[in-house]
Amino acid sequence: MPHDIPSSRRDTILARLSAGQPVRSGALAEEFGLSEDAIRRDLRSLAAEGLCRRVYGGALPVVEGATPMTERVGEDVQRKHALADAALQFLEPSSFVFLDNGSSNLALVEKLPPYLNLTIATSSITIAAALQQRDDIDLLMVGGVIDRMVGGAVDGTATEAILRLNIDLCVLGACPLSVEGGVSAYDPADATFKRALTARSRSTIALATSDKLGRRAPHRVCAVDALTHIVVEHDADADSVHDLTEAGATLTRADRQALRGQC
Repeated sequence: MPHDIPSSRRDTILARLSAGQPVRSGALAEEFGLSEDAIRRDLRSLAAEGLCRRVYGGALPVVEGATPMTERVGEDVQRKHALADAALQFLEPSSFVFLDNGSSNLALVEKLPPYLNLTIATSSITIAAALQQRDDIDLLMVGGVIDRMVGGAVDGTATEAILRLNIDLCVLGACPLSVEGGVSAYDPADATFKRALTARSRSTIALATSDKLGRRAPHRVCAVDALTHIVVEHDADADSVHDLTEAGATLTRADRQALRGQC
């Protein structure tokens, strides 16, 4: 039989998931004065509706991090290209750049002009496949076990390789960004990999689609002010932009005209 969740409890749980927050069975049970079994039934019901992803001890939001890279590359392509256009200013000729796994970074590859003479490292098989067509770019592929959700290698082998590099600029893959949660990731190995990237990079930027702002995931990478720049969409939420700026982050907005030019 379907499990009916009282509307007030359902709304509370869904509001937290929609804000990018994980929910814990024990904490919810205490909050609502119920048994953990009752909360687990709630979460199973919501997961069956596709509204959350069940994990041990609770549930996570259903977001990009739970969607395979092969599906993400076709989503919001024009908006990602507008972000990429805004990020080109941070690429210095003849520099060593690391492109993290992510569909926004693939959009950046598609926008790269032919005169920068970059050396680009990546652990993303999709990004590497796009770059190997370019005679003007030296490509370094960081190996390891491929995580199909992430779209590349983020395991211990890949992380160890990162620690041997001196990177001029790292472009992080799309991560949840909030003042409270900082830059975060849903996968612990991905978070560890990203922490290594930021530690070995002189500058770090992130291309953030609007659905990433004001959200957090379980595994923290760094504070938002540890990023050199955050590139956001032209219509990014004003409150989120204000909060990030107040926390010390430097933001650059994508150009609305760049988006229109692709329509």
